[in-house]
Amino acid sequence: MMQTIIFYALAIGLLTLSFFKDKQKTKKSLKKAVKALENMMPQFLGIIILVGVMLAVIDPDMISKLIGSSSGWYGTIVAALVGGVTLIPGFIAFPTAALLLQGGAGYMQVGAFVSSLMMVGVVTVPLETKYFGKKVTMARNILAFLYAFVVALIIGKVMGEL
Repeated sequence: MMQTIIFYALAIGLLTLSFFKDKQKTKKSLKKAVKALENMMPQFLGIIILVGVMLAVIDPDMISKLIGSSSGWYGTIVAALVGGVTLIPGFIAFPTAALLLQGGAGYMQVGAFVSSLMMVGVVTVPLETKYFGKKVTMARNILAFLYAFVVALIIGKVMGEL
């Protein structure tokens, strides 16, 4: 709580300093920030609503069965596959991970989910192939997918799930 207050105070202080230094630049940057927020908000709200509905419909026992710590490597594979085919920006992924943990998901499984979500891009393969070629795209995605399991293994060891 105190850390949040410090960050807000720091942001307001620096914004005030910027405003006194150059009003035009500060106003221009604030307009850009609002525009960026407006562009992200539908995506953000959509995912949060989707996760909220899923958590309301799927009870914690089901989440625990599918991707709970007791689901082991099966749950980790499921989580990594879902993360790999899902396109969610980072600022939504981490609150989603927190909601999954609160809903009964295991740390190892959430680690695999977030890692594959951030690094594997099944949805973006056509665009990536256009710029990097098929070989590089496939190699990058396969290595990123395998790395998600390395992350899950490390998190499982650290959190005592293995």
